[in-house]
Amino acid sequence: MSNKLIIYQLLPRLFGNCNTTNKYYGSVEENGVGKLKDINGKALAAIKAMGFTHIWYTGVIEHATMTDHSAIGIKPDDPDVVKGRAGSPYAIKDYYDIATDLAVDPEFRISEFKELVGRTHKAGMKVIIDFVPNHVARTYGSDVKPDGVRDIGADDDTSVAYSPVNDFYYIPGQHFQVPQGYDPGGDGFTSPLKDGKFDEYPAKATGNDVFSAIPSINDWFETIKLNYGVYRPDGQKNELSEPPPLWHKMKHILSYWADMGVDGFRCDMIEMVPVEFWAWLTPQMKQAYPGLIFIGEAYDKNQYSNYVHNGGFDYLYDKVGLYDAIRRLTCNDYGANTWEINAVWNHHTRGIDEHMLRFMENHDEQRIASRFFAGDAMLAIPGMIISATLNKGPVMIYAGQEVGEPALGAQGFSGDDGRTTIFDYCNLPELQKWVNNGTCDGARLSADQQQLREFYIKLLNVTAQSDALSNGDFYELMIANECQPGFDTKLYIYARYTAHEKVVVAVNFNNEERHVTIQLPADLLQKWEMNGAVTFTDMLTDSVFYTHDINAGISVTLNAMHGLLLKS
Repeated sequence: MSNKLIIYQLLPRLFGNCNTTNKYYGSVEENGVGKLKDINGKALAAIKAMGFTHIWYTGVIEHATMTDHSAIGIKPDDPDVVKGRAGSPYAIKDYYDIATDLAVDPEFRISEFKELVGRTHKAGMKVIIDFVPNHVARTYGSDVKPDGVRDIGADDDTSVAYSPVNDFYYIPGQHFQVPQGYDPGGDGFTSPLKDGKFDEYPAKATGNDVFSAIPSINDWFETIKLNYGVYRPDGQKNELSEPPPLWHKMKHILSYWADMGVDGFRCDMIEMVPVEFWAWLTPQMKQAYPGLIFIGEAYDKNQYSNYVHNGGFDYLYDKVGLYDAIRRLTCNDYGANTWEINAVWNHHTRGIDEHMLRFMENHDEQRIASRFFAGDAMLAIPGMIISATLNKGPVMIYAGQEVGEPALGAQGFSGDDGRTTIFDYCNLPELQKWVNNGTCDGARLSADQQQLREFYIKLLNVTAQSDALSNGDFYELMIANECQPGFDTKLYIYARYTAHEKVVVAVNFNNEERHVTIQLPADLLQKWEMNGAVTFTDMLTDSVFYTHDINAGISVTLNAMHGLLLKS
C-alpha cells in the first residue's frame, strides 16, 4: 500500500472563477471570484483521477480584504493595511472563520466549507488547510470565536514592549505609521478609510520581525507579529515555566478545524515560531487526531532536523535544496549540474529525506511557463519526474501547473513577476479552459496542454501505484555511470526498489537527446538477484527496453528534457 502523499494546491478564490475580465486592481464585482461550491463533484473526481491523495485549500480562512462586507455584519478592514483588493490569505483576520468571498451564501460560509470537506473525503482525498502561526492581520478580531474563547491580544498588558504572557509585541508610547507611498487598491479605488493612516496605539511589531512603529513598504506591514513568549524583542531567549496563553489559543484553533474533518495543516513560516511551541503542540494534536499531518514551510536547511525530530513535523518544504537545484537545471543556468541533486539527499536532508515535500511550483514561486522561469511548461518534465520519484516524501502540484499557466501581466498589488497573484481578484486563463464553466472536461485545452496534462496524470498515477516509487529504497547510479559514453552532468540516474519491484529512473536536462548504456553495479544486481537477459518497460510510455545481459547495461535514448521510469 502506498503512503505517498500527492498534493494538489488550490486557491478556491481563483480555481472556480469563470470571469475573464482580469482588470488591473479590479473589484470582486468586476473580476469575479471562485466559490467553495465551484469545487464540485466533477472537479474533485477529475483531481482524484490525476492521482492526487490530498488537496491543500489555500486561503480559505478569513483574511483582511478591501471588499466591504459590512452588510452582513463584518467590520470593514482599513485598506491602508491590506495588500491587494482581495487581500493576502496570510493576513488572517479571524482564525475561526471562512473567507466571506468564497461563500455563495455568506451567512452559511462555515457550513459551505464543511460541505467541501465532506465532498473531498467522498471523492477519496484528504483536506489540508493553512495554519498561519507567526502573524495576523493588523485588523485581527474574531467575531465567530466559540463561547469562552478569549481573543488574541484581549488580555495583553499594552504598556510593556514584551511579556511572556502577552500575545503581541508592543512599541509603547508610539503610534503605528502606514508606510509612505502606499496606494492601496490603486488610483481607481476609493474608500472613506483610505487616508494613509491606521489607528493602532500602541504600535505592534510587524510580522517579519520588525520591532518598530514605522515599518517600510517592503515589510509585511499589513501583519502583526505574534509572541510565543520564548523570544524577547532583542532576540534573547526567555525560559518558560509553563506554556503561555497563546500556545493554548493556537491549539484550540487547530482543534476547531480538525473537528471539522481537516486532515492536515500546511504551517506558514515555521522557523519564525519557536520550535519549543511546535514540540509542545504537535504530539498533543496527533494524539487527539490520529493521522493528522503537519507540513512546514521551511528554508533553513541547518534547522530541518530540528523541526522534524523536535518540532514534530511530518514534512518540510524542500525549496532551498531540490527546488533550487532543479530550477537551475531546467533553466540551463551556467554551471548547473545534477551533482547538486546529490548534495540535497546526501548532505542537506541526510537522514530525513523522506520528510521533504518536493514541488516545482507553489503560490510563492514563479510559474514554470512564465518568462521568468522556463518559458515553456513542457520543460518541467525531467524535474517533475525527479520531484515525484526521488524519495518516499510528498510531491505537490499547484493548480494550473498541469496546463501551463504562465501568470502573465500585473494584476494589481501583484506585479508582472511570473507569479499567480494571491492578493488580487483575477482568474487563471489556461486553467479556465480545463474547468470549462464547471464541466471540468478540458474541452478547451490545446493539444499541447492536453499532452502536458496527460504527462502529469501518468507520472502521478504510476508514482502512487508503484510500490518501489512510493515506498522503496534508493540507490544512486551516477558514480556507476559517470564514465559511460554519452554521460554528462545534465543526466541524473538512480534506482528505486523493493523486493518485488525494481525501477531505474533516468532523466535528461539537456536540450538534445542523449544515448547512454546505464550500468547497474554488481552489488545492486546481486541484491536484486538479477542476471542475464532482462526486459524493462518505461512506466510513462510503455516502451520496452531489452538487454541480452544486464551485466552489460541497459542501452537507452533519453529524449531532450525528458526521462524514463524503467520497470523490470
